[in-house]
Amino acid sequence: MYKDVMPPSDNDQEKQNDADPSAPDEQAAGGEPVLDLASRLTQDHHQSLKLWLRMLSCTVKIETEIRTRLRATFGITLPRFDLMAQLERYPQGLRMGELSKRMMVTGGNITGITDQLEQEKLVVRVPDPKDGRAYSVKLTAAGRRAFTEMAVVHEGWIAELLQDMSGADKGRLIDLLSQMKQHLYSADRSADRNADEK
Repeated sequence: MYKDVMPPSDNDQEKQNDADPSAPDEQAAGGEPVLDLASRLTQDHHQSLKLWLRMLSCTVKIETEIRTRLRATFGITLPRFDLMAQLERYPQGLRMGELSKRMMVTGGNITGITDQLEQEKLVVRVPDPKDGRAYSVKLTAAGRRAFTEMAVVHEGWIAELLQDMSGADKGRLIDLLSQMKQHLYSADRSADRNADEK
């Protein structure tokens, strides 16, 4: 049998939302409910799941916006931009395997992206000086110029999307996420050691 309950008052609802940032009635600026990966959360869900879906929802929202803007403004996909960003830091080039690890995608994906950029003369494959059987990928002069132009605009977009957060809040969030990253990678290393010992 269902129990008769009184609906929460406005004050009770405000307290509930303040106590639990995962209350399912989030609204956008226009008053419309926000529907995303975190929409299914309730107060009964584990706090870690709430955190994960919050982070994922924000990431997907920003990534989708950046994908759209990159394609509309520069005619380039986000994976191609990301690959060029990796190469920009390493003028001598990076091996395909290293690019795969850094971008956390398969080698096949890296090959496909590299082929597209090479056709546009934005990157070039060169023999690896340390291993004649392997190749490194590096930006061409045209690729470096193109990326420099895109990177300035891209940074402005990110700043715009996060402009409502204070600098102090951003700093705290960076610190917390850095701690989380360290914990996750430490757990990976421990798992690898345990697997090697078996």
